[in-house]
This record gives sequence, structure tokens and C-alpha cells, in this order.
Amino acid sequence: MEDSPLKVLTVATAPYLDQWPGCGGLRRRVGVFQGNRHYLHNFLQSVFSCMDLRERQGCTLVVGGDGRFFNRTAMELVVQMAAANGVGRLIIGHHGIMSTPAISSLVRKYKAMGAIVLTAGPHPGGPHGDLGVKFNSANGGPAQETVTNKIYQISRTLEEFTICPGLRVDLGALGRQEFDLENKFKPFTVEIVDSVESYANLLRNIFDFAALKELLSGEHRIRIRVDAMSGVMGPYLRRILCEELGAPAKSVVNCVPLEDFGGLHPDPNLTYAAELVDSMQDGHYDLGAALDCDGDRNMILGKHGAFVTPSDSLAMIAANIFCIPYFQHTGVRGFARSMPTSAALDKVAQATKIDLYETPVGWGFFGNLMDAGRLSLCGEESFGTGGDHIREKDGLWSVLAWLSILAIRRKSVNDIVKDHWRKYGRNYYTRYDYEGLDLDAAWQLMDDLEVLMMEKSFVSQRFAVADNIYQVEQADNFEYTDPVDSTITRNQGLRIMFTNGSRIVYRLSGAGGVGATIRVYIDSYEKEDIFQDTQVMLAPLATIALKISQLHVRTGRSGYKIKVRD
Repeated sequence: MEDSPLKVLTVATAPYLDQWPGCGGLRRRVGVFQGNRHYLHNFLQSVFSCMDLRERQGCTLVVGGDGRFFNRTAMELVVQMAAANGVGRLIIGHHGIMSTPAISSLVRKYKAMGAIVLTAGPHPGGPHGDLGVKFNSANGGPAQETVTNKIYQISRTLEEFTICPGLRVDLGALGRQEFDLENKFKPFTVEIVDSVESYANLLRNIFDFAALKELLSGEHRIRIRVDAMSGVMGPYLRRILCEELGAPAKSVVNCVPLEDFGGLHPDPNLTYAAELVDSMQDGHYDLGAALDCDGDRNMILGKHGAFVTPSDSLAMIAANIFCIPYFQHTGVRGFARSMPTSAALDKVAQATKIDLYETPVGWGFFGNLMDAGRLSLCGEESFGTGGDHIREKDGLWSVLAWLSILAIRRKSVNDIVKDHWRKYGRNYYTRYDYEGLDLDAAWQLMDDLEVLMMEKSFVSQRFAVADNIYQVEQADNFEYTDPVDSTITRNQGLRIMFTNGSRIVYRLSGAGGVGATIRVYIDSYEKEDIFQDTQVMLAPLATIALKISQLHVRTGRSGYKIKVRD
């Protein structure tokens, strides 16, 4: 503890009008935070000010990040401003690094008021990359829209922030550090914790580690290759998969967290995890997986690089959910998927007579259902899957879920996928992204598209491509009424549903940090014809999606396809 109380300063500032935090928090290029005076200070003060003053005084917050460039500087600022704003205790990961799932678990373990998460999700790092700041609430999940709206409104009129600039924390020293601040009756406390061990203990209570150890290191062991993509998950993979479950050290790769993620895009899909995909081609490994930089997203591959789409992965975990001991004890309360995610999960829910919820994009909607005891398993097409053990998606949990299925079923990933399609049918699915668009132009395009879709003549319209005919059955702008609190969330994406069960979805997103993105999702169900090429099967719907929207004409682009090939 310092010998004399540290000074707390109130500093005048001017508001910024662009600090709207979406469901993934405030994400901007690092240069925006570095080049605009008090940009990060302002947003952090808006976060602290959105908390009830009485609840904030003396409260506990969890703080962690994915280790990207500028994280240590940002974390130092979080500590200084938390102390000045009356927070009583911070729990911080060793060296400031902590996965998003581990952060959620610690919020729940310590009954903290929430968390400040320093991550820009699966976006590039480094001096020219992105930085993100997200506030999680007391349930451990992303703050609800009412909270993020409040943060935004405060940021637009902010005139001052409070800081303790002399406060310095040693992020490398495990244990408790205390600081006296002027005009504070109790010391401000920082606890540096081993988040890997805490998270591992949580997983031990969910999965059968003895069975997984036999699978990975026993006489009939399988070979796995898991890529941490130079993000936060390296230490977790080494401790859990290698040291505890006995997988050989070479089973995990890119396990040293780097500020720029090795110069690569830390997003676990077939494009950005190409190194993993290539390593799977010769059939040496039975299961491959990639985790994004903050550990909440995952990609699953079978032998020879056979890709399990995120939508299929969710459905297959649901179909085999009792391979996970946790659910044998708790039972299954419900399944959920985000609206753009394929309807593969729906078939499992129908067959098992388990309640299904279709929500807007954003993990907070799942968290509300979980808190009410209505939901056990959920996921989204953007490589996120998770259970109700925390309130974030969880990449390593998903990998262990698949390993649990392999341990019980004693079949390969490839055979489990094929068996699932034979039983439930298959949803062919793909997504196209039109990125970096002018925001106003993107809004206008979406508005024009909605006007077209809402015309009476649109419903029942028929579209013919080669020998395929698709008739529109329904068209709407997705609206969600939360069954827990009756909150209505509108304008969540334009949906076109066809009479054969196919869907086209258009959705505007700003998550990339630079400009707007229009995403086009295409989903087509087949009961019998289940072993065809995805892009061939979806080509007619892709043609129709462009014909209706004229996206290629109005943006001058063909769109970037998020690869979901077999």
C-alpha cells in the first residue's frame, strides 16, 4: 500500500458523438483511441456513470483482455478510473490477460457487479488493428440494450471524467494489492488471479475429465490439433488439454499470446484459420479446432479438414447433449439460436420436444433466457456456441463438448455429421458479407429493400432460376418479444421465407469498426439430398438474393463469402 493517499482528479473533457457500443462493445481502430484526446477516458467514464452510484461505491468488477496491442495501456486507465469512481475491488487476470469465457465465470463466482472486457472480438490486432471495450453485467454476460443505450447517451453529453493518475498496478504479481486514495474511507483493492485454473475448475464440474483423458491419451487415443491463433487461449489449452487431459504438446499450436496475433486475422473460419485447415488435409488428425483471440468463438473440423458449420455444430451438440455429464444432472431447459443462424437446431428441438427460442443477434438475449431458467444450450452462425454455465459463448467448452460426444459415441466427427444429416435432414447454409460500406448508403439500401418486401404483391411472388422455382411465403423485418420481460426488439433483419422452407436474410451490422456491413444469409433445408456441394445447392437462392436486393449493383461489389464448404 502507498505511504500517502493518491490524488483523485476531475478532468474537463468534450463529448464524442460516435461512442455507441453495440452488443460487442465499442470497437474502433487503435488510432482512434490514440489520436483523439480522452477518447477512451470518455467512454470508460460513461460506463462508470451508467452504474447506480450507490451500487458502484465499493463494488467488485472483473477486468481482462485478449492481450492485443494497447491493451496494457487501456487496462491501466481502467484501473485508475475505477478507483477514482468508487469501485472497491478489481479482479484482473495475470498480466491483464483473460479469456472472455473466464471473465464471465469470474463475474458469477465473485458475484461482481460486472466486468470491463478489453477485446475487439475476432478482429485484427497490432498498431493498425482494432481495440474494443465492452461492459458485461452482473450475470456475466453482455449488457442489455437498455444499458448500452444509457452509456451512449451519457457519452454524448459528457463534460468531465474522474481519474487517479498516480495509481500503478503490477499485473505480473499474483495476489492482492491495496491503495489508499484521498477522500476514500477504505483502500482500493486489486487482485491479480490465475484465471486459467479457475476456468479449468469450472470445466471439471461440467465434463468427465477422466473419460476425456482416456480419449486423448489412452490406448485408443485420438489425435487432435487445436489452434489458439496467437490469442488469449494458449495458456488455457496447454493447461487443460495437454497438462491435465494428456494430449501431446504438439496438439496445440500458436499458443503464445501476441499483441498483433502474429499479423494474422484471429477469426476461426476456413479463410483465416487456413493453416489449421491445411494441416488437417492428410488425415493425421481426427479433430481440429480453432479458437478466436478472446476465446469465445470456435471452429470444428473432422478428418481431412471436413468442416462442421457453426449452425450444424450447435445442432449436433444439442442432439448429443447427454454425452455431457452436466446436462445429465441439470436436464435441458431449452435451446436457442440467433435469427440468422440456420434452422438445423429447430429439427432437433422438434424431435426432442425441447423448447426452442429464436432471438436477435447478441448473446445478451440468450443470457436473459438462461437467467430465467428457460435455456441450456444456444449458439449463432458466427462461430459461437455455449451452455448456461456462463453467460458468454465459449470456444473451449465447445471443443470439450465435441470430445465428449466422440468419447461416448466412439465414432469419427465425419460419421457423426453424416449420421445427423441422415436422421434430421440437412440445412445447406452460407453467408456473404459486404463490408466497409458508407453507413448512410447502407441504411438507404436496407430501407429501399424493406419497402420492396412490404409490398402486397411481394408475398406469393415466384422466382425461377434454371429448373428451380421459389415462391415467397412470408417477408418481414424480424421482431423479438422477450418471453421473460416482454421487451420488444425491432428491426433485427429482413427475412424472406419461401414455401419450401428456404430463407434469405439481409442484416445491417456495424461490428467491424470501420463503416457498415450488410450480411446476406442463405438457408435451405433438404431431407433427402444431403451429400451435395453447399455452394452448388445454394446457387439459385444466391442469385435470387442478388436479384431482389441489387446489392452487387448498388455497392459495386460481389460480396465476401464466409466459407462454409464441406
